[in-house]
Amino acid sequence: MVTGPDGPEVFTDFSNHPFAQGRPAKLIRPAHEGLGALYSTASGRYQLLLRYWRAYQGMLHLPDFSPSSQDAVALRQIHEQGATAAIEAGDIEDAIFKCANIWASLPGNTYAQGGHTADTLIAKWNETGVNA
Repeated sequence: MVTGPDGPEVFTDFSNHPFAQGRPAKLIRPAHEGLGALYSTASGRYQLLLRYWRAYQGMLHLPDFSPSSQDAVALRQIHEQGATAAIEAGDIEDAIFKCANIWASLPGNTYAQGGHTADTLIAKWNETGVNA
């Protein structure tokens, strides 16, 4: 689950999103320096917010929050951002920037939470050997 001041937390029940049963959003940044507190329900391998999980679960008829269901959501989101063709063409940098509004770990995101550089992500992609 999203990490906040209380440190990391891992969930083991994949029957549904960890926040689906009414658990309050997790504090990830206390209020400071004129900024309000930031809360999140981000969970899973793609840090999917509960509100998006509910929408995609219905749209894709997903039975649970298992890794394969999370993958299905991520693939759908990548497709919706128009990044599938860029990936298929090997233009990973373009795909990264097309998806930056989804994941805070990508460069160009609007979440003000940092993120990795495009060079770091492209190097990691190249390590996978997918383009080989």
